Amino acid sequence: MKFHQKVLFLFWITGWLTPGFAQPANESSQPLANEYSEYLETVQKATFRYFWDFAHPVSGLAPERTATPNIVTTGGTGFGIMAIVTAADRRWVTRAEAVQQLQKMVGFLEKADRFHGAWPHWLDGNSGKVVPFSEHDNGGDLVETAFLVNGLLSARTYFDGSTAPEKDLRQRIDKLWREVEWDWYVRDGKLFWHWSPNHAWRMNHAIRGHDETFITYVLALGSPTHAIKPEVYQNTYKQSDHYANNQTYFGYKLPLGFPMGGPLFFTHYSYLSLDPRLMQDEQTNYWQQNLHHTLINRAHCLQPRQAMFGYGPGNWGLTASDDYNFYDAHSPTNDNGTISPTAALSAFPYTPYYSMQVLRNLYLREGSRLFGPYGFYDAYNKGLNWYSNQYLAIDQGPIVVMMENYRSGLLWKLGEKTPELWAGLSKMGIRKPAYPTGFYSYAPDFRTGYIDLWKHPDRGAYVLDFATKGSAAITLAVFDEAGREVRKLIDNKAYADGMQQVLFQLPQGKYDFELVQGREKQRVKISLHQSVDNQ
Repeated sequence: MKFHQKVLFLFWITGWLTPGFAQPANESSQPLANEYSEYLETVQKATFRYFWDFAHPVSGLAPERTATPNIVTTGGTGFGIMAIVTAADRRWVTRAEAVQQLQKMVGFLEKADRFHGAWPHWLDGNSGKVVPFSEHDNGGDLVETAFLVNGLLSARTYFDGSTAPEKDLRQRIDKLWREVEWDWYVRDGKLFWHWSPNHAWRMNHAIRGHDETFITYVLALGSPTHAIKPEVYQNTYKQSDHYANNQTYFGYKLPLGFPMGGPLFFTHYSYLSLDPRLMQDEQTNYWQQNLHHTLINRAHCLQPRQAMFGYGPGNWGLTASDDYNFYDAHSPTNDNGTISPTAALSAFPYTPYYSMQVLRNLYLREGSRLFGPYGFYDAYNKGLNWYSNQYLAIDQGPIVVMMENYRSGLLWKLGEKTPELWAGLSKMGIRKPAYPTGFYSYAPDFRTGYIDLWKHPDRGAYVLDFATKGSAAITLAVFDEAGREVRKLIDNKAYADGMQQVLFQLPQGKYDFELVQGREKQRVKISLHQSVDNQ
């Protein structure tokens, strides 16, 4: 019996899962490369089930949390739609089943309360009526609407078939997207988050500063029917004390955002369908921004003084989640010892080796206290022996999607094929970078100075990203710690400008990798790992 089969059997006999989940009738048998692929597959699939098995029976939308199954969340549903796309692509459900479920959801959204095209944060899953999120927040929520629309557009791009159901789904999604009046939420030249028919602009919350709301501007500028003007982005989002940063923490420069970066969901929510490797403006390279933000969060957790919380290489990741005081936006500047599994797991594209350290530690050492029928519970505090018994849609969704972006790049590829996203990015002054020759995707561990590279579990080889610029041929050589050349991975070969990859096999160990193109030369220290050590 394979690893993941043992896990699923355990869930069944303990009552967590039904036999139908252990061997769903529509699931294809896809061989997994190794043990680590099984970890990823098991966690991803269980987490997806939050949006499938626990979906609201009437609306099909995602409940806000397990404790309130009738209150459905629009933003979390957007994340869940991307999880359903992932499930269809991995054949955890059939393509037809996924389309049928999405048609049900779209049908509900067509009739649900909207406010100048924008949905509220919460809806009643039976009636579609608004459920107030707070005293004055009982109307349109533009940011949650952006999360929802982003998921819908991913589904529109993915389900591109010629069958009548897929055509119908695309047309209905396109109509909903075109009806969102992004420009109506502009007041006095600024874009606002909320409007209520009872309280008007009482919330008075302009969408500004680098945070999770970035995708709202991409969609508001890319709308084919109700686009805002580019100066609204410049005069709102960028006009904040928490936009530009340019400070260095633990050796990592952070161009944008809060001191030490803020909670990690800033690097997840807007980048579920936006590949930050393809995004550059005059202020930042968005891949470097998100990579450094993640590494700062991890480095904070690995400081000796944080050991009192039980933090370590297998236990890091601060973001917004439940905690023993109910809920908080945890970060290096607001740390009470609560670890949220979604933080490190949704960081897989940025820090795969470090994220797998967390996954294995939480899975093997915390076990059933933290892992249940829909994957990892929302949070835990080891120092206080507190474990959440809840799941939250906005935390479960990014786990499925960002794991998939690491494994196959699925949602990022769909985003690259969605023209409205690139229309919005272009109006924001964001373009595809012209990378100089070198290793752009990595930053070394702040303690050792080495980049930790781990075999891609699905591909069974080391995957090294690099960039080339110009027509000169390149050489990529590997040297051992004594300075002896052990292999040429690339020998005097010309590439087109842009991002490249090379797959290779070498024994585990520490090496120098040297990339040479004409007069350009870069050498980095890389530690190759065959397996993942939690210590």
